[in-house]
This record gives sequence, C-alpha cells and structure tokens, in this order.
Amino acid sequence: MSETKKSSESSEPSSQNTDQSDTKKGGFNVFILLPLVIFMGLASLFLWQMANGADPNQIPSVLINKPAPQFDLPALDASFGIKRPDGGSMPGFKTADFVGKVSVVNVWASWCPTCRDEHPMLLNMTQDDRFELIGLAYKDEPANSARFLSNHGNPFDSVGMDISGRVGIDWGVYGAPETFIVDKTGTIRYKHIGALTPRSLAASFMPKLEEILAE
Repeated sequence: MSETKKSSESSEPSSQNTDQSDTKKGGFNVFILLPLVIFMGLASLFLWQMANGADPNQIPSVLINKPAPQFDLPALDASFGIKRPDGGSMPGFKTADFVGKVSVVNVWASWCPTCRDEHPMLLNMTQDDRFELIGLAYKDEPANSARFLSNHGNPFDSVGMDISGRVGIDWGVYGAPETFIVDKTGTIRYKHIGALTPRSLAASFMPKLEEILAE
C-alpha cells in the first residue's frame, strides 16, 4: 500500500505542472493588440476630420490665440544679393514687426524637398499686398538659403535666419515646412503643418487669412 500511495503522490505534481502549462499556452497577451488599437484610433480620427471637412494638416497648437514669442532674427546677408519682391533690400524680422499688419510666416529650409514643392504657392502669394510674407529659414546655412531663393525665386518680404533652430522651438515647429498666420496685434491665429497646396489653400488657409484680414 505504501508503494501505491507514493506512486499516487508522485504523480500529482506532474498533473499540476501540466495544468499550469496549459493555462500559459491558453492565455492571451492583450498588449499584442495595443499597436493595432492605436493605429485604428488615429485612422478613425483622420477619417472623421476628412468627413467633416477638417484640414488634417491643421494641428492644434498651444500658441494659437496667444502672442508670438519674443525673438529677433538676423537678415540674410546683403552680400548674397537677394532682394525683396519689390526690389528693396532684404531685412530680418523680430516680434515687434508683427504689430499693425497681418503676417504669414513660412518656416522653410533649402534642405527641405517639400519646401521646394510648395514654393510656387508662396510665389503666387506675392501678388497680394494686404499682408507681409515672412520666411523663417529653419536650421539652414545662409549660403544655402540664398542659393535656394536665387534658383527658385524670392517670395518673402523679409527672411530671418534661425540657424540654431531656437526660435523654431519657441514657435512649436515640428519641422519644415510649416506656415502661421499672425494678426495685427502680433497674435498667432492659425498654423498649417506641411506644404501648402492648391487644395489646402482653397479649403482652409485662404478663408482663414481672409477672415483675419477683414478684422
């Protein structure tokens, strides 16, 4: 009897281990689905924006309806020979320059291929003298910025050289290109992420600009 009892007892751990192993095999790690859930959430948000006519390039910013940050950016050196669209000398720009006129601030760089794609949109905007078109050369070398404008045309009334990218950080810039609308009080009213296109100009950017110009 003792041998039978010992045999029975020795078999119990084996059965327990089997049960635990089966439980582990049958378990499901919910974290495996987490990336899919996040993707589906972002996709749903994008589709909702499109269905409601929202511009997916208009990303909320903590600076909207707040004064532009304090800064003073140097001009592109006059020795490069880049002139304003009206033929005048090219100045830099600072916070105080916003007061009294509506400004469109375009964040761009010579190293940015998308900036080259949107450049014709900016050149077309030079025909409208109701606002200042300002270029913020983001993390770019002056010689490269000048070469870009010389090759593709200069739409800007002023260009500020943000070589370190410090001012771009203060503006909450994600990267180039980005475009802001600043009203006559120096308040940032609108932000567009990515290249301006005929579609985004017609659907959202220009209507917002017209609204601000009419104030």
